[in-house]
Amino acid sequence: MSKTNMSRLHSAIDMLGKLVAFDTTSKNSNLGLIHFVRDYLAEYGIESTLFHDETGEKANLLATIGPKGVPGIALSGHTDVVPALETTWVSPAFELTERDGKLFGRGAADMKGFSACVLALIPDLVKRDLTMPFHLCLSYDEEVGCIGVGSMVDHLAAMDTPPRLAVIGEPTDMKVINGQKGKYSMRVGVTGTAGHSSFAPNHVNAIEYATRAINLIAEKARHFEENGPFDEDFTVPHSTMLTTTIGGGTATNVTPDYCEFTFEIRHLPEHDAEAVIAEIRDTVMATLDAEMKAKAPETGFSWEKIFSYPGMGDCTDAPAFELVRNIIPDVSGKVSYGSEGGVFEKQGNIPSIICGPGSIKQAHTPNEFIEISQLEECLEFLEALTDQAVAA
Repeated sequence: MSKTNMSRLHSAIDMLGKLVAFDTTSKNSNLGLIHFVRDYLAEYGIESTLFHDETGEKANLLATIGPKGVPGIALSGHTDVVPALETTWVSPAFELTERDGKLFGRGAADMKGFSACVLALIPDLVKRDLTMPFHLCLSYDEEVGCIGVGSMVDHLAAMDTPPRLAVIGEPTDMKVINGQKGKYSMRVGVTGTAGHSSFAPNHVNAIEYATRAINLIAEKARHFEENGPFDEDFTVPHSTMLTTTIGGGTATNVTPDYCEFTFEIRHLPEHDAEAVIAEIRDTVMATLDAEMKAKAPETGFSWEKIFSYPGMGDCTDAPAFELVRNIIPDVSGKVSYGSEGGVFEKQGNIPSIICGPGSIKQAHTPNEFIEISQLEECLEFLEALTDQAVAA
């Protein structure tokens, strides 16, 4: 490795250590990290635009490097991480620690490693004669449903020259992923009537009606498994549905008057999840809810959307994808987990791929790590992308 490349790698590792040191667990503010990046970019004359949430305690950051008025490339990473409460951490979760060629820390792989590589290249980017811009996009609240990035994507889409491609730097071992499933998550409340369990026929058992609704969800899941739609490029080639949490009842001798459960559909990009949810809700309301109300008018079902994010389709036919294909010729397939790629594509009309350093197997685990060699590969990818954006 050349001295220049070794210097960039050291810069990326140093930057990753600074990013990991910010405890940006989704329940916390991310402004410490965002302000750090804003000030870092300002040292190189780069202006940042912040998009705050309603509380003012979280923000997206958008910064553009290169010429205006030309469609460029969005380089996207989320700043939030999942909790690090496990007692099996060998070293402090929010202190980057190197062992055996690996860098340990919460968010090292998912996904501050990608952001660190982009930031490490800033000193070089500002010196290059770029013919197209790079848009650095750092978001909040990806881990709780991709709910933060939308305001920044709307801004990008409204530009006179929006990005022609987005690279979502989720950990893929630097392989190119050309599709992801979307997700739609619901909370359902079931209100019955309480009473002594010896008089159960006189009451409306909330748990029993909840389980009947859950059975309908399970039947729909089996239908998808047997009848599709299918896309064999996914590891699970069909949409999935399942109940994820449930709670209710007060005592073993009381007919339960309330039960609550959550369920989700992880759907293929072109599968209409909203229509699936509506069909289940309409069936439940026309049958189970009506049956409950016939016995006690105050009972029934309530429905609350928790969050949703769209799937990401295949953009390998988009002209801008050639910039990626020139560096990484092979496409590795599609993934069942979510990312902000679907938001960029569906909400922003920006073709998107997922490609970043580290392994998804490390995401959300105790002793999360990223291999240093993965940072090297990411830097090489970004440098090659930059070379294509430089005037001949």
